[in-house]
Amino acid sequence: MAKTIQAIRGMHDVLPEQTPLWQAVEATIREVLSAYGYSEIRLPIVEKTELFKRSIGEVTDIVEKEMYTFDDRNGESLTLRPEGTAGCLRASLEHGLLPNQSHRLWYYGPMYRHERPQKGRYRQFIQLGVETYGMPGPEIDAELLLIMERLWQKLGLRAHVRLELNSLGTLAERAVYREQLVTYFETHSQQLDDDSKRRLHTNPLRILDSKNPALTEVIANAPVLFDYLGEDSKAHFTAVTDLLTHLGIAYQINPRLVRGLDYYSKTVFEWVTEQLGAQGTVCAGGRYDGLIEQLSGKTGHAIGFAMGMERLLALLENQNTLALAKPVQVYLVRVGEQAQRPGLYFAERLRDAIPHLKLQVNMEGGSFKSQFKKADKSGADYAIIVGDDEVAQGVISIKSLRDEQGQRALTDAEAIRFFQQLYL
Repeated sequence: MAKTIQAIRGMHDVLPEQTPLWQAVEATIREVLSAYGYSEIRLPIVEKTELFKRSIGEVTDIVEKEMYTFDDRNGESLTLRPEGTAGCLRASLEHGLLPNQSHRLWYYGPMYRHERPQKGRYRQFIQLGVETYGMPGPEIDAELLLIMERLWQKLGLRAHVRLELNSLGTLAERAVYREQLVTYFETHSQQLDDDSKRRLHTNPLRILDSKNPALTEVIANAPVLFDYLGEDSKAHFTAVTDLLTHLGIAYQINPRLVRGLDYYSKTVFEWVTEQLGAQGTVCAGGRYDGLIEQLSGKTGHAIGFAMGMERLLALLENQNTLALAKPVQVYLVRVGEQAQRPGLYFAERLRDAIPHLKLQVNMEGGSFKSQFKKADKSGADYAIIVGDDEVAQGVISIKSLRDEQGQRALTDAEAIRFFQQLYL
């Protein structure tokens, strides 16, 4: 007997009983982004490896350990995208969307990282990305947070997430801070774990993001980046927080919130939850003006965020806050040889009359009793019965599956009007 082939570890299927929740969330995301004037951009899953080495950096865990990289038949090094920001900016530069223009873009799709799979972290994961270009002021920072605030409200999750903010200032300001941070951690090197020691001279800001409880006190007493910011960076951050306060959006300032890449500047933020254990960050973003210069050699302004869909779906499943549409509203039962084609014909007439109606026709055959069981199991509100008797009498029988209403016999036209009153 042939061995059953299974999905690759860390890459999972979304089964039919799970997809209604995904579809409902995706529809809500589209609705909210459309309300703010954001346009969808669709990007390749595969990019040149050089793009990620230049944007993310060669001395990072993502590039060194996590990327799915291979040589194609022409000997060119290609990579399955580990994140979307670099590809979105590459496309914007390639197609002339920058510079001296402003754009609000979003994308959605799979990303790939070869890391140890665990709950909320997969090797193939679905991500929403929202990117904006050409707007330097604090208002666009606030708008991105408004978008997420509105999305949380629509999904019924606002009470289960909190917004954390920080400012990373400029690269020059961080360079001064970095020296102070290295000096501080060197004096406490005996208390650092191996991961932090490795980062000390390559990426010391990431030590502040350590989840090791043994480092809590050392990190708490470390120098604070905000103390090293210039007046412009402080004014930008104050303007963002003032806007949020005026708009009634609750937030917490987290001075230890950082990013591991040098191209980030000024505002950074995360939406976090206590409901998912260690994988508590559901959405993260920030201003990355430096990446435009890094990839194009020209100055520019950019800020965006990314949200992992699997974590969002896990949070929704925990809270059960989203009402889902029925996958089937009406189920058509056909019983008898003379009823087969008339049943199909009537189903098409009904779909013409009510384009959005979710109508499923039984195609497996079987007894009236077995078909009615399938109608009930489908979750439909009503069953339409087309049997030899109905065909002979020129009627359609309708039976409610969710209450004790009796079965009624209607002409084709009456049956169509009946369902139009319910579903149009």
